Amino acid sequence: MIEKNREIKVTNRGHGVVGYTLNEMGGLRRQFQHGETKTVTFEELEKLSWAPGGMYILQNELVIHDPEVIKALLGSVEPEYNYTENDIKNLIQFGTMDQFLDCLDFAPAGVLELIKKLAVEMPCNDVRKREAIAEKLGFNVTNAIELIEAANEGAAEISPSHRRANPINSETPAAEQSKRRYTVTNK
Repeated sequence: MIEKNREIKVTNRGHGVVGYTLNEMGGLRRQFQHGETKTVTFEELEKLSWAPGGMYILQNELVIHDPEVIKALLGSVEPEYNYTENDIKNLIQFGTMDQFLDCLDFAPAGVLELIKKLAVEMPCNDVRKREAIAEKLGFNVTNAIELIEAANEGAAEISPSHRRANPINSETPAAEQSKRRYTVTNK
């Protein structure tokens, strides 16, 4: 039996914010930013597991850093549950195709989201792994990379090459700065 006040480290593996409210604990609100690790009690995790959507959060979005607590709350988990961002980078770069396919088949949702993100950022140069991501996750890494490259090229073209006006000068009164810079001629 695990003590209710036992402290456990928990990390948000996703790239978004994960939050929950536990009314059973006086309306306790908890938010985890991307990659953030917090120390919480076993009681809090246990009550989260009973809350609607709580088990999904524990299985897919958060990583519990205590094997005994994992076993008590989640039962057995696949090895991919414990994958870190570095593990996923290594898998994308150096993992065998079978290891990669197993990860796509057995990893929790948070790991799959990291695979998509990292496959674009690194980028993943293995065409077979890109195809596996497209087939298993419905995400086209090649298209995502091309869109980012096109957006970056477009941003470079938009940047101004020369100033359109003189910058505001604190020594010159605002009314004088905004005066028109042309003269009116009458015919």
